[in-house]
Amino acid sequence: MVAQARRNPQRIEPGPDRLDAQRFAPTNRRRLSAPGLRTFLAIADLWGLSEEERRLILGLPSRSTYHHWAKTAREHGELTLSVDVLLRISAVLGIHQALEILHTDEADCIAWLRRPHHAPVFAGRPPLTLMTCGTQDGLLTVRRFLDAARGGLYMAPNAVDRDFTPYEDADLVLA
Repeated sequence: MVAQARRNPQRIEPGPDRLDAQRFAPTNRRRLSAPGLRTFLAIADLWGLSEEERRLILGLPSRSTYHHWAKTAREHGELTLSVDVLLRISAVLGIHQALEILHTDEADCIAWLRRPHHAPVFAGRPPLTLMTCGTQDGLLTVRRFLDAARGGLYMAPNAVDRDFTPYEDADLVLA
Protein backbone atom coordinates (compact mmCIF):
# COMPACT_ATOMS: atom_id res chain seq x y z
CA MET A 1 0.00 0.00 0.00
CA VAL A 2 2.91 2.38 0.75
CA ALA A 3 4.42 1.61 -2.66
CA GLN A 4 1.09 2.46 -4.29
CA ALA A 5 0.92 5.79 -2.44
CA ARG A 6 4.37 6.68 -3.76
CA ARG A 7 3.35 5.89 -7.33
CA ASN A 8 0.07 7.83 -7.10
CA PRO A 9 0.71 10.82 -4.88
CA GLN A 10 -2.35 12.82 -3.98
CA ARG A 11 -2.54 16.30 -5.38
CA ILE A 12 -3.41 18.74 -2.62
CA GLU A 13 -5.55 21.56 -3.94
CA PRO A 14 -5.13 25.08 -2.58
CA GLY A 15 -7.88 25.83 -0.14
CA PRO A 16 -8.63 28.08 2.78
CA ASP A 17 -5.83 26.48 4.80
CA ARG A 18 -3.24 26.42 1.98
CA LEU A 19 -1.56 29.21 0.06
CA ASP A 20 -1.53 29.15 -3.69
CA ALA A 21 2.15 28.81 -4.66
CA GLN A 22 1.50 30.90 -7.80
CA ARG A 23 1.27 33.98 -5.55
CA PHE A 24 5.03 33.66 -5.10
CA ALA A 25 5.94 32.84 -8.70
CA PRO A 26 8.65 35.06 -10.20
CA THR A 27 6.25 36.52 -12.78
CA ASN A 28 3.84 37.63 -10.09
CA ARG A 29 6.64 39.02 -7.91
CA ARG A 30 8.05 40.89 -10.94
CA ARG A 31 4.63 42.43 -11.57
CA LEU A 32 4.41 43.72 -7.98
CA SER A 33 8.04 44.62 -7.25
CA ALA A 34 8.64 47.98 -8.96
CA PRO A 35 5.24 49.53 -8.11
CA GLY A 36 5.49 48.24 -4.54
CA LEU A 37 8.98 49.63 -4.09
CA ARG A 38 7.99 53.01 -5.59
CA THR A 39 5.13 53.21 -3.11
CA PHE A 40 7.45 52.21 -0.25
CA LEU A 41 9.91 54.93 -1.26
CA ALA A 42 7.15 57.54 -1.36
CA ILE A 43 5.99 56.54 2.14
CA ALA A 44 9.59 56.50 3.40
CA ASP A 45 10.05 60.03 2.01
CA LEU A 46 6.82 61.14 3.68
CA TRP A 47 7.89 59.67 7.01
CA GLY A 48 11.39 61.13 6.68
CA LEU A 49 13.17 57.78 6.99
CA SER A 50 16.93 57.71 6.67
CA GLU A 51 18.62 55.37 4.21
CA GLU A 52 19.60 53.08 7.08
CA GLU A 53 16.01 52.92 8.36
CA ARG A 54 14.77 52.12 4.84
CA ARG A 55 17.32 49.36 4.43
CA LEU A 56 16.50 47.88 7.85
CA ILE A 57 12.81 47.82 6.98
CA LEU A 58 13.61 46.08 3.67
CA GLY A 59 15.72 43.40 5.39
CA LEU A 60 19.12 45.14 5.22
CA PRO A 61 20.13 44.75 1.59
CA SER A 62 23.56 46.16 0.80
CA ARG A 63 23.70 49.87 -0.01
CA SER A 64 24.47 49.15 -3.66
CA THR A 65 21.55 46.70 -3.93
CA TYR A 66 19.18 49.17 -2.27
CA HIS A 67 20.24 51.99 -4.62
CA HIS A 68 19.94 49.67 -7.64
CA TRP A 69 16.42 48.68 -6.58
CA ALA A 70 15.40 52.31 -5.97
CA LYS A 71 16.84 53.50 -9.30
CA THR A 72 15.20 50.66 -11.24
CA ALA A 73 11.83 51.21 -9.56
CA ARG A 74 11.89 54.99 -10.06
CA GLU A 75 12.70 54.49 -13.76
CA HIS A 76 9.82 52.00 -14.07
CA GLY A 77 12.26 49.23 -14.92
CA GLU A 78 11.80 45.52 -14.31
CA LEU A 79 12.64 44.24 -10.88
CA THR A 80 11.91 40.98 -9.07
CA LEU A 81 12.09 41.27 -5.31
CA SER A 82 12.06 38.30 -2.96
CA VAL A 83 8.94 37.21 -1.11
CA ASP A 84 10.57 38.47 2.11
CA VAL A 85 11.08 42.00 0.76
CA LEU A 86 7.58 42.12 -0.75
CA LEU A 87 6.07 41.04 2.57
CA ARG A 88 8.00 43.82 4.33
CA ILE A 89 6.75 46.37 1.79
CA SER A 90 3.22 45.07 2.25
CA ALA A 91 3.53 45.55 6.02
CA VAL A 92 4.63 49.17 5.52
CA LEU A 93 1.70 49.80 3.18
CA GLY A 94 -0.66 48.37 5.81
CA ILE A 95 0.92 50.49 8.56
CA HIS A 96 0.59 53.61 6.42
CA GLN A 97 -3.05 52.84 5.62
CA ALA A 98 -3.92 52.15 9.27
CA LEU A 99 -2.25 55.38 10.40
CA GLU A 100 -4.23 57.33 7.78
CA ILE A 101 -7.45 55.81 9.14
CA LEU A 102 -6.60 56.42 12.81
CA HIS A 103 -5.23 59.95 12.45
CA THR A 104 -6.72 62.86 10.56
CA ASP A 105 -3.42 64.68 10.03
CA GLU A 106 -0.25 63.36 8.37
CA ALA A 107 1.87 65.05 11.04
CA ASP A 108 0.01 63.04 13.70
CA CYS A 109 0.79 59.82 11.83
CA ILE A 110 4.49 60.61 11.76
CA ALA A 111 4.47 61.74 15.39
CA TRP A 112 2.82 58.45 16.40
CA LEU A 113 5.63 56.52 14.70
CA ARG A 114 8.40 58.59 16.29
CA ARG A 115 7.30 59.23 19.87
CA PRO A 116 7.60 56.71 22.72
CA HIS A 117 4.51 54.56 23.15
CA HIS A 118 3.09 53.17 26.40
CA ALA A 119 1.72 49.90 24.97
CA PRO A 120 3.62 46.88 26.38
CA VAL A 121 4.65 45.69 22.91
CA PHE A 122 6.66 48.91 22.40
CA ALA A 123 8.19 48.95 25.90
CA GLY A 124 8.19 52.75 26.02
CA ARG A 125 10.01 53.05 22.68
CA PRO A 126 8.71 54.58 19.45
CA PRO A 127 6.96 52.13 17.09
CA LEU A 128 9.52 53.08 14.42
CA THR A 129 12.20 51.45 16.60
CA LEU A 130 10.36 48.13 16.36
CA MET A 131 9.81 48.62 12.62
CA THR A 132 13.53 49.19 12.04
CA CYS A 133 14.83 46.30 14.14
CA GLY A 134 15.52 44.44 10.89
CA THR A 135 12.99 41.63 11.28
CA GLN A 136 9.68 40.91 9.59
CA ASP A 137 8.24 40.30 13.03
CA GLY A 138 8.91 43.90 14.11
CA LEU A 139 7.02 45.25 11.10
CA LEU A 140 4.18 42.78 11.43
CA THR A 141 3.83 43.49 15.16
CA VAL A 142 3.30 47.20 14.46
CA ARG A 143 0.90 46.32 11.64
CA ARG A 144 -1.12 43.99 13.89
CA PHE A 145 -1.16 46.58 16.68
CA LEU A 146 -2.56 49.22 14.33
CA ASP A 147 -5.08 46.80 12.84
CA ALA A 148 -6.29 46.03 16.36
CA ALA A 149 -6.45 49.76 17.12
CA ARG A 150 -8.58 50.25 14.01
CA GLY A 151 -10.90 47.63 15.47
CA GLY A 152 -11.11 49.58 18.74
CA LEU A 153 -8.54 47.73 20.82
CA TYR A 154 -5.51 49.16 22.66
CA MET A 155 -5.75 52.87 21.87
CA ALA A 156 -7.61 55.60 23.64
CA PRO A 157 -10.32 57.25 21.54
CA ASN A 158 -9.29 60.23 19.47
CA ALA A 159 -11.12 63.60 19.50
CA VAL A 160 -13.74 62.47 16.97
CA ASP A 161 -14.55 59.35 19.00
CA ARG A 162 -14.60 61.17 22.34
CA ASP A 163 -17.21 63.64 21.08
CA PHE A 164 -19.38 60.96 19.47
CA THR A 165 -22.96 60.85 20.65
CA PRO A 166 -24.65 57.48 20.17
CA TYR A 167 -27.47 57.42 17.65
CA GLU A 168 -31.01 57.09 18.87
CA ASP A 169 -34.01 55.57 17.16
CA ALA A 170 -35.27 59.01 16.12
CA ASP A 171 -31.98 59.60 14.24
CA LEU A 172 -32.56 56.67 11.90
CA VAL A 173 -34.22 57.40 8.57
CA LEU A 174 -35.65 54.45 6.75
CA ALA A 175 -36.32 54.96 3.09
